[in-house]
Amino acid sequence: MKKSEVKQKRYGMVIDLRRCIGCHSCSVACKAENRVPIGVYRSWVKIIEKGKYPNISRHFLPNLCNQCDHPPCVINCPVQATWKREDGIVIIDEHRCIGCKYCLASCPYNARYINPLIPIVQKCYFCHHRVHAGLDPACVEVCPARARIFGDLNNPEEEVSKLISKHPFQILKPEMGTFPKVYYIAADLDAMDPFAGRKEWT
Repeated sequence: MKKSEVKQKRYGMVIDLRRCIGCHSCSVACKAENRVPIGVYRSWVKIIEKGKYPNISRHFLPNLCNQCDHPPCVINCPVQATWKREDGIVIIDEHRCIGCKYCLASCPYNARYINPLIPIVQKCYFCHHRVHAGLDPACVEVCPARARIFGDLNNPEEEVSKLISKHPFQILKPEMGTFPKVYYIAADLDAMDPFAGRKEWT
């Protein structure tokens, strides 16, 4: 393949809910890796319980920034503190952010927060510092069930691309037209409801 034919990398993540055990290792690793303060999260797990005893089922739905192809947070930032890189990762310039919260209001996935220690917005960046070093995001590396798969969506040989091509998948809030790059396999429809189980978020 000629150099001119090499596609720009476009990062994405598959979360295989057939494997997820709701252990919260992803949330803990994210907090440790990115020094996320107490009370806010870049990665969290929503828990939905269905049925009545003795016929009860529990479903997990890990959440994070969806690194949208059409991110409304970028459009609505008045100081251009947030933008999308060529590889698809949505970034915040913390030196430019004024903490106005416009991006929080426009994010369909509730994936941003104001740092309680400094008045700026933060979120998941797919651990871009680790990706730059050739590593997986912290949440992917620590998952004991290998429920999270990260990689280049433009490379058909990578596992993340193979999973999307071979299995039916769901995305959060497709009606918003954001074209998220976090894909769920075998997600429970009730868990996909953004208003379901809010008291169970951790």
